[in-house]
Amino acid sequence: MASFVKFSTFVEKLAEGAHNLGSDTLRLALTNTLPTAATDVGFLPGSSHPPPAAVNGYATGGITLAVTSSSQSGGIYSLVLPDTSFIGSGGSIGPFQYAILYNDTAASDEVIGYWDYGAETTIVDGEIFPIYFGTAGVVQVQ
Repeated sequence: MASFVKFSTFVEKLAEGAHNLGSDTLRLALTNTLPTAATDVGFLPGSSHPPPAAVNGYATGGITLAVTSSSQSGGIYSLVLPDTSFIGSGGSIGPFQYAILYNDTAASDEVIGYWDYGAETTIVDGEIFPIYFGTAGVVQVQ
């Protein structure tokens, strides 16, 4: 299972009002370049973390995610996202090793966190690459 790594700048940008996680457009993009959790701020095509080309079922900027729930209970905020997948169609997608969650509504497409899949992966034509977020919340803030 891939491990989630929160970008340090996410906490600062959240406190400064760059994110409204309940209503902003969140996206998941693939890259084969190791993100720098301590200093990365934004994710844009052409940045230091280029996504695979928009071909074979992969859209520019990745997948748009619907928010399942955005709520707090007992002083702990949780962002829950539905499971999703990338599907190779007409050829391969990749290679990639990381999936970056970012806020497409924010001015600089501020990053939230990423998953490291541990090894370079290519999705071949017809293959489904599932992304499981779980029900506990992708991001929890307290």
